[in-house]
Amino acid sequence: MTVGIETVELFRVQRLNLPEGGRTWTVLGRDHRVVGPAEEYLEYLRAQRSSPNTVKSYARGLALWWQYLYAFDLRWDAVKVADFGAFLTWLRTGDEPAVTSIEQRPARFAESTISARLGAVMSCYDYHLLNGVDVGRDLHRIIHRGGSRYKPLLEHLARRHGRRRSTVKVREAGRGGPPPVLTPGQIALICDACASWDAETGEWRGSVRNRLLWMLMAETGLRLAEALGLQHRDWHTGRGDTPYVEVIPREHPHEIRAKSGYRRLYVSDELDRLYGEHLWRLCEVGADMVCEDFDAGYVFVNLDHEPRFAPWKPDSVYDLVDRLHRQLSGRVPSEWTPHWMRHSHATALLLSGTPVHVVSRRLGHADVQTTLNTYAHVTDDAEMQAMANWKAFTASWRVATDAVTDSDPSIGPCS
Repeated sequence: MTVGIETVELFRVQRLNLPEGGRTWTVLGRDHRVVGPAEEYLEYLRAQRSSPNTVKSYARGLALWWQYLYAFDLRWDAVKVADFGAFLTWLRTGDEPAVTSIEQRPARFAESTISARLGAVMSCYDYHLLNGVDVGRDLHRIIHRGGSRYKPLLEHLARRHGRRRSTVKVREAGRGGPPPVLTPGQIALICDACASWDAETGEWRGSVRNRLLWMLMAETGLRLAEALGLQHRDWHTGRGDTPYVEVIPREHPHEIRAKSGYRRLYVSDELDRLYGEHLWRLCEVGADMVCEDFDAGYVFVNLDHEPRFAPWKPDSVYDLVDRLHRQLSGRVPSEWTPHWMRHSHATALLLSGTPVHVVSRRLGHADVQTTLNTYAHVTDDAEMQAMANWKAFTASWRVATDAVTDSDPSIGPCS
């Protein structure tokens, strides 16, 4: 087993390359030994088949927590609620005990990062509490009244038994606002910057692979990890019927995976034809001869860098995004990310009149309320409705077909 170390002051997040392949992460203390309580919880996450990236993120939070405990001379199993509040201040400032800076400084971490690190620590304490360690009992309280306008189906039972609510929270500024979107025109600019159709030669010019990725994400609402995880056997091209792709949870060489389980997504003939062009180009450069099982090969692979035809990395996609930022400066939002395609997809469908439960299934949300909470502003935003002809933008998308899965169990879970 080989290791690589990422330093977090006196406590380290250490990568472990496992003999059978794959990676995981743990936390080392000042003595270079594994931090026992942290490792117990991380092993629990591994047993639950959490993704390596999730384990890594939680390990980072726990390394910071044990660094804080050391700096303030606290025992991990004898902390109070006030210590968790002080942890948030320490994350923001980095000030050691008995030090209070009067200088205006930017926070060490974004509030979203602080929230994630706190969540990792709270989850670790929840785990140890459930396993009989008398610690963390005051981190939650039972609430018997509703705190929001939305009332779940079994609200009357929840009021009788109460809800468990965290006593330590991070309130992120601006959270709850509308998710960022790209207009149809901006999406077209991004796609055309990757590859465009040359009417004179009757051929595509540029990278069809790159254009396919953005068109696929904009038309299906896939997360980047889900798109990069697609294999050729998951793409069912149209043969007189409706083409569709399947999102199937499986292990990936770059440790990305489908977050929401299986779903089926119908796509337009235009997107299906572009996939056919991409497939033809792969075969033209010999990808089908290199791969032992081409059907099990990944749709998005390296074409210009070694190892050739290996699955495309998320980092490489973000390098592409940086290039597109520079190329399209002033014409598309400078901060757009691949996830904006997903938000744009949901927004386009809702503004085009697609029922929210269909949008929820298509996005892979576990609960339709997640969709309502995220995109509640959309149908009331007159400016957004006027910004572009969203109905025309989605005219060729095969969305209504998803409804057939409600009554035909042989087709599988809905989108």
